[in-house]
Amino acid sequence: MVVADAQTLMHATEAGMYEAYFDDTHDMLRTSIRTFVEREIRPHVGAWEEAGDFPRELYRKAAAAGLLGIGFPEELGGSGGDAFHGVVLNEELVRCGSLGLVAGLYSLGIGLPPILIAGSEEQKRRFIPPVLAGDKVSALAVTEPDAGSDVAGITTRAVRDGDHFVVNGAKTFITSGSRADVLTAAVRTGGPGAGGISVLMIERGTPGFEVAGRIRTMGWSPSGTAELVFSDCRVPAANLIGKENEGFGILMHNFVGERLLLAVQAAAAAQLALEEALRYARQRRAFGRTLAGFQVTRHKLADMATRVTAARELNYALAARVRSGRAVTPAEAAMAKNFSCEVCDRVVYDAVQVHGGYGYAREYLVERLYRDTRVLSIGGGTTEIMKEIIAKDLGLG
Repeated sequence: MVVADAQTLMHATEAGMYEAYFDDTHDMLRTSIRTFVEREIRPHVGAWEEAGDFPRELYRKAAAAGLLGIGFPEELGGSGGDAFHGVVLNEELVRCGSLGLVAGLYSLGIGLPPILIAGSEEQKRRFIPPVLAGDKVSALAVTEPDAGSDVAGITTRAVRDGDHFVVNGAKTFITSGSRADVLTAAVRTGGPGAGGISVLMIERGTPGFEVAGRIRTMGWSPSGTAELVFSDCRVPAANLIGKENEGFGILMHNFVGERLLLAVQAAAAAQLALEEALRYARQRRAFGRTLAGFQVTRHKLADMATRVTAARELNYALAARVRSGRAVTPAEAAMAKNFSCEVCDRVVYDAVQVHGGYGYAREYLVERLYRDTRVLSIGGGTTEIMKEIIAKDLGLG
């Protein structure tokens, strides 16, 4: 058996240790995205974090580089690819060091799939290509002031009036909500519970649709997270995705993809925090030696590397399932999300601890990672909701 050293393990993907998952197309894509991040994002991340926003032009640049269309059909303006092209995209974007920017730039990753899942051909061609071209911004609008992980409890009402729906209600914590041109919105068209929910596309500029304001959050500064209000907002019935009152299943299918995406991002953020901790531990000296010279630090870093590797392997195994055409169950997606987020929480916490006081300073990346990653255990369904999904799969409750 060949045993790799820690440095080789840290860069296992590039070293080709995951050839069962990645091929030359993935490697080329990784290089392309890394170049884009280094040229177009990293030099500006600090300023964009302070401003709480990034230029809209970044969407067009990312589209021109072929990043926004990964995983989407070529006939709709995408560039195709398999599940691992999506993994590479998320891993490399996270390396920019701002998860809020990643969330805002790639909110289409949760906004567009419902259209692919259940939209008509006309709807696909009307809504998807402009977003993949970077000309419009897509967002998913599900969460409400009184309904978050409990999707079946949403109250935003859409009442049919001829060839329109009249929408009244509010959405909150909507990523890219402040800049979105088209919302994939969960609305109530029927009675209470999951059976009364539909999916409706609501476009910016529609009378009665208003961005109530940006939400100031602990992290994710440039994400464009906002609260939205609908007051007698008249939306064409032609914007209904799928059938009326059958939107819950569409959203649940979408959540599986979102939770896998968040799991990959959590593992990638943990990897980045580990690298920062390793770099600092090798350079920082205390009591006549580097921090890495102390057994307590070495063992902490060893535990961090073990956790990151385990989370990454779980995510890769599920991505391989997707690529083979087999479905990932909601429980499996919940397991991946919870495990990866728990790993991320622990590893980022330890990375800050390794940095000591500097880990609490804004100029160090681990400080931002500490704030940015906290929401991963909340967004896309809380840890507690994920455990309920897993428990039900076990025949409990």
